[in-house]
Amino acid sequence: MSAEYRLDMHTHTIASGHAYNTILEMAKAASEKGLSMLGITEHTKAMPNGCTDFYLSNLDVVDRNLYGVELWLGVELNILDYHGGVDISSSILQGLDICIASLHTPCIRPGSIGQNTRALTGAMEHPCVSIIGHPDDGRYPVDFEEVVQAAKENHVLLELNNNSLAPDGFRMNARENDRQMLELCAEYGQPIIIGSDAHWMSLVGRHDRAVELLEEIDFPQELVMNYHLHGFKEYIAEKRRHYRY
Repeated sequence: MSAEYRLDMHTHTIASGHAYNTILEMAKAASEKGLSMLGITEHTKAMPNGCTDFYLSNLDVVDRNLYGVELWLGVELNILDYHGGVDISSSILQGLDICIASLHTPCIRPGSIGQNTRALTGAMEHPCVSIIGHPDDGRYPVDFEEVVQAAKENHVLLELNNNSLAPDGFRMNARENDRQMLELCAEYGQPIIIGSDAHWMSLVGRHDRAVELLEEIDFPQELVMNYHLHGFKEYIAEKRRHYRY
């Protein structure tokens, strides 16, 4: 892809319990890699050693521009049930910059295709959720057509997770699942976002595997939000305007 990769919205710090750098270190790494925006989306309390409500409710004290990088502070929510319930209250989520929702094995057991699909689509209906994280995890098989249609209806971005595509990755059949998801996104005109899912500063902004797959299937660049800062901000703002808290 010829355009400049401008943002990474899925990263973690030591506050997530199993990542290893501070906010300052992650922001500096983003600056050194030429990113304009960085999302730090901490694991929430249902994840072992995840962030507490108290931590999240105090994030307004943190500067939102570090090393010339615009900082978005938020969460990667844990989906807790097959209706899409999450582990942080709306009163706290409303004060955050960005909210991803994901399925994680410490927090919910894989169900049937129908149950897993409803878990994702139900989370999309939450007014604070703007991104579904790593929907490619084959441990949670889903109906991708239903997922893509629901994302379009609920104005939610689907993530192409670079970490999922690692050769030694633990998410089953990620490449095949991502290909299926992307082909449906292209068909329906559904935007996506690449996330590094970095738990270490050198991985901030890493998107090589994701871009390789996008180029392989000739995915429309206009549907990849990482290359469109203004478009990304407008997309997030539009959900907030449409789905009033």
